[in-house]
Amino acid sequence: MTAPLQKLPPELSLGDRPTAGEVAELTTFLKDRGTFRFPTLSSGLFSAAAAENPEFRLTGYQYVWTRDNCHIAHALWLTGQKKMAVQAAEALLDFYGKHSHKFLDVIEGRTDPAEPMNRPHIRFDGESLSEVDVRWAHAQNDALGYTLWLVCKLLRAGDLSPTRDRLELFKLFVQYFQKIEYWRDEDSGHWEETRKIEASSIGPVVAGLTELRAFLADDPSEPVDLVLINDLIEQGRRALLEILPCECIQPDPTQNRRYDAALLFLIFPLNVVDDALATQILADVTGHLSGPIGIRRYIGDSYWCANYRDLLSPEVRTTDFSDDMSARDSLLKPGEEAQWCIFDPIVSVIYGQRYLLTHDAADLGKQVHHLRRALHQLTTAESRFPAYRLPESYFLEHGKWIPNDICPLLWTQANMLLALDAMQKSAVV
Repeated sequence: MTAPLQKLPPELSLGDRPTAGEVAELTTFLKDRGTFRFPTLSSGLFSAAAAENPEFRLTGYQYVWTRDNCHIAHALWLTGQKKMAVQAAEALLDFYGKHSHKFLDVIEGRTDPAEPMNRPHIRFDGESLSEVDVRWAHAQNDALGYTLWLVCKLLRAGDLSPTRDRLELFKLFVQYFQKIEYWRDEDSGHWEETRKIEASSIGPVVAGLTELRAFLADDPSEPVDLVLINDLIEQGRRALLEILPCECIQPDPTQNRRYDAALLFLIFPLNVVDDALATQILADVTGHLSGPIGIRRYIGDSYWCANYRDLLSPEVRTTDFSDDMSARDSLLKPGEEAQWCIFDPIVSVIYGQRYLLTHDAADLGKQVHHLRRALHQLTTAESRFPAYRLPESYFLEHGKWIPNDICPLLWTQANMLLALDAMQKSAVV
């Protein structure tokens, strides 16, 4: 599936050892063309995508996804756009505070978390901060872990203010993770599909609890059960050591998964795996999931498989398949999985961080290589979308790789912004 990269157009070109000036010029070029436009809702949150094509609302991507917003806000925060990041984090806290009964009902046994609609919702109306009354795979522990991780990082940095209501909400997060036993809870994870015990969902919870513990250590007067937090972190870390470098080791073939690109996020931005595991995950993803355009989420991924628009109506393409994947999976031919655009920028960032530590030319070379791949994923003037946009993925349609309907995806934009920022740092070493 891997093919040599074609030469980038001059306006997107980078040398093998990019200078700070080249990276700055490229970043400015893309900003001027709207590549990094992050339109905010009235709440301060971000819709998943900013597309304007006629069928866009049928995708559901006008809604807010908690996970996407955490990644977007974190990227904006790291690249100096703190106000937007803080507004998004505050809105997430407002939403979960408004719907705190979802946590309480599970904690106190009034509702069964086996039913995903009973869980705290991870896709919702970002304008009104209200739940969407459509069945969805809300059992996504990673999204809640990301939320705790993000807001506690902002609190520790002094960019977000602690309030009594927020501290009480954090307690509910902790008690909820304890109640569902997150380290062995089957959830739908990053890709909102078949429920299983997956490392990429356990890791964000470990990261969130670890950030919460660090925040609370700065103010030991807070009446929070640190013993419980420590125990929950330890449970998660033990589970990760048992599962990794796999995504899921359950024997059921519908659950078991050796390779999954979501594991990259355990390296960056979460930093919950050691260097040996990080190296293995990088090798797994680049060796088994990398394709000619982007990186597959996992082997056998049927979402936006070849000729997806011919096979499924607009109303069905992005619906909830989590209860039964067999119908959609039957559409996939081996090797024709969609090529996602959110991963190459993250791989580039990871190698950039390594280069800052090692000054090894091999790390720099891989950082540049994956940034170039990400730049190749920008739409062109021949696309059905405006040029210089970053889609969710590319899929095969009648033998040609084209962007899927979700373009631009704001999460992809955020990751590209991080990759260019990391390249800027490497350029001055």
